[in-house]
Amino acid sequence: MLSTLYPWIKALHIMAVISWMAGLFYLPRLFVYHVERGSDAADMNRVFETMEEKLLRVIMNPAMIVAWASGLTLAAMPWVLDTGAIWPYSKFLALIGMTWFHMWCAKRRRIFALGENTLTGRNYRMMNEVPTVLMVVIVLSVVVKF
Repeated sequence: MLSTLYPWIKALHIMAVISWMAGLFYLPRLFVYHVERGSDAADMNRVFETMEEKLLRVIMNPAMIVAWASGLTLAAMPWVLDTGAIWPYSKFLALIGMTWFHMWCAKRRRIFALGENTLTGRNYRMMNEVPTVLMVVIVLSVVVKF
């Protein structure tokens, strides 16, 4: 039965990862704009807070959960992972990093909501590179299978 479901679970996993990554790329960018433009007016501040909260709650959190669940389901299929290779471990470590980054973004959103942000637009621009580096590691791990 698992072999019949494999392509469907894999497709679900890919769609969830794409959605999650889109959010991980966009939320820090929203933080940059929030810092640089949101403090100009109370209305703009509220707009940014609403956008950040909805992106995290409606798109990123469900996508992360589905990506993890479908990925673990795929990993449980005996023919999917080569545990003697390095790639499953490098992917897993990068995935842990991606999840940490997601949680960091969620914490930063709460800090914005409390009006206690101390980071600059430059800080958020630099952090915006983290998911890109992790994505490169994950894609190379899965495709090249080193």
